[in-house]
Amino acid sequence: MPSEEADSLEKQLAARDEILQVMYWLHGEGLAREVSAADLTRWVSIDAMKIHLLLVGLAESKLVEAVPSDGTDHVHFRLTDAGLKEGGHRFTDEFAELTKPGHYECGDPNCECRRTGNPADCIHQH
Repeated sequence: MPSEEADSLEKQLAARDEILQVMYWLHGEGLAREVSAADLTRWVSIDAMKIHLLLVGLAESKLVEAVPSDGTDHVHFRLTDAGLKEGGHRFTDEFAELTKPGHYECGDPNCECRRTGNPADCIHQH
């Protein structure tokens, strides 16, 4: 495969990942469950036509689905269950360094320190 084609494919895969991550984030934050390509241009630095084509490809992969029209000229898409799962994995991988516990911060949601709010109660720090 010539390097231009490989570079283009790599950029396309990266853009698909970014779209899934943004849609997952928007969904998780309750900001938008359905988006158009034009909506995504705010967060993805690609023009709306390319985003739309990527969304169509994601729909063919069953990661997103088209939503019935709301009267606008824009087609809206939402994540499928598989898309939510995949988007969550990609989001977690991308932001793992930012979401891990800080130094001396407990990452165990079932630890006693989470219940009491007192770091001295942490079973992992002793």
